[in-house]
Amino acid sequence: MKTTSYYPVLMTGDVAGTAAFYVEHFDFKPLFESDWYVHLQSVDSKRVNLGIVQGDHETIPQEGRGRTSGLLINFEVADPDAVYARATAAGLPILRTLRDEPFGQRHFITRDPNGVLIDVIKPIPPSAEFLAQYAEGAAGV
Repeated sequence: MKTTSYYPVLMTGDVAGTAAFYVEHFDFKPLFESDWYVHLQSVDSKRVNLGIVQGDHETIPQEGRGRTSGLLINFEVADPDAVYARATAAGLPILRTLRDEPFGQRHFITRDPNGVLIDVIKPIPPSAEFLAQYAEGAAGV
């Protein structure tokens, strides 16, 4: 199988509100908008996309209908400190404050209106203990 694209699609009861959240707080723009589906793309990279779908729409098989749960999405950014400042100024819930982790991330965690956790990260050099757990060349910092 040759994959030509990959992106998450969040199921929600509020397509417009969820899309507006990602547009306002995470620099996305809509490429397609309907009342039941919105396709978003990062204003900075055509490779970063996110779909938002009405969780009970007829195109979703009955057994898959519902809302997103148990999901953490990562946004790797150049400056997590600036995103953190914007998020706190906007009053977004901060579930994990900005910090450096020994496993090799500077990050913070917030959530969207559906409860989807959003981890805003920047790779940093890991501690020697964690560096030993990476495959050769995979630490990337």
